[in-house]
Amino acid sequence: MSRSFAKWYDFFMNPLEKRKFIKIRQELLSKASGRVLEIGSGTGINFPLYKGVDKVVAIEPSPFMQERSRKKQSQASVPIKVVQASAEQLPFESDTFDTVVATLVFCTIPQPEKAIEEMRRVCKPNGKILLFEHVKMENRFLAVLQDWLSPAWKKICDGCCLNRETLTLLRSNGISILNVEDYYNGLFVNIVAENQK
Repeated sequence: MSRSFAKWYDFFMNPLEKRKFIKIRQELLSKASGRVLEIGSGTGINFPLYKGVDKVVAIEPSPFMQERSRKKQSQASVPIKVVQASAEQLPFESDTFDTVVATLVFCTIPQPEKAIEEMRRVCKPNGKILLFEHVKMENRFLAVLQDWLSPAWKKICDGCCLNRETLTLLRSNGISILNVEDYYNGLFVNIVAENQK
């Protein structure tokens, strides 16, 4: 991930975060418990929002994003450790975490199936999996538009796939989805799932 993308990410996301996303994040993260793994923590936007969990271990492959997350890490009310790693190869033992969190990250993971496999491996049996993601929309016209825009968008936004079918990927890779809430006509979804294994 480039330094410039990391530098400008919060600036461009701020209008959405302030208007709606912060409440969505707070509601989702209120369901986290115990030892938490956050996948792709980016600039640390979630760090100050964790309450009542034992510890958060956050993985982030980009050193530039890690650097920008330090301020929010110091604002957190729970212990947070940031580890440089990729979602496809998590450096943790199996059945380590009570909750796994991913927010606006599955669109950029090069091998999402492998990331889901790893997420399931490190999450305890019946542990919680909490995601807030943008996905391919059900509206046919808008979905075609996403397909058309995706190649250029991917280049501009450091690999972000506008048309990733994350819900389908989760279901086809053994994730038991308990609840889905959608926002902005189904462009964004909040997913509460359980790691049944």
